[in-house]
Amino acid sequence: MNEMSYEPVTYGQHQVSAARGIAASFVFIIMLLAALGLWTAIPLGWIWIGSKVSETQFPAEGPYAVVAIGILFTTLADAWMIGKLNEVYVRITGTNRLSPMRPSWLRSMRDDAAPIGTTTVVEATMMGSVILALIVFTGWFFLLAGSPIPNQ
Repeated sequence: MNEMSYEPVTYGQHQVSAARGIAASFVFIIMLLAALGLWTAIPLGWIWIGSKVSETQFPAEGPYAVVAIGILFTTLADAWMIGKLNEVYVRITGTNRLSPMRPSWLRSMRDDAAPIGTTTVVEATMMGSVILALIVFTGWFFLLAGSPIPNQ
């Protein structure tokens, strides 16, 4: 395996054209959706597939194995795809780091140095996917789930 060395973004030295910025944003959104799929679409999809494989309401280990193995391999494939999209992002922008976005009125005169501890694109997509999954789950729980207490 060859390892890619990434250079952090520094103010003033790293400039991306508008077309490259749009392409990088598009790749970032695809990475975010793929990361969100880790928490939502992959497990729910395999549970649905497992329910279709089962012929009874009380299945043996077969459908459970299908679900577990399916989730495992699909998650690995999704993680591989996120890694490849990260490589595309690096080719587009020249870095795997997101530069901090600070309004100009909040910058000091000494902010010309390279930022310390900037977030990588993969970190941002994973954090974003967890936050989106929590928002979706919370919305479902409070708005759509209904009451677990039977009406009598």
